[in-house]
Amino acid sequence: MKKHRIDRNMPIGELAKINDFLPSPDKLVAPEQSLKVTLRLNESSINFFKQQAKKYHTKYQKMIRLLLDKYVEKYST
Repeated sequence: MKKHRIDRNMPIGELAKINDFLPSPDKLVAPEQSLKVTLRLNESSINFFKQQAKKYHTKYQKMIRLLLDKYVEKYST
């Protein structure tokens, strides 16, 4: 008796065409609305964020921005 091999490239079951539901690449780029500000912080705070940013391979300004965003998100009504 001959063994049947399954061709893994062949479809299984009934096929149906689906519409393309993915957004185009230009729709995936969401412009970040932000304002540039000057902010004075304690040297110890900056050093903390710089150390953490180095540890996690990111930018300290981004960490501060995300922290502020989370704070606003938590306490906004």
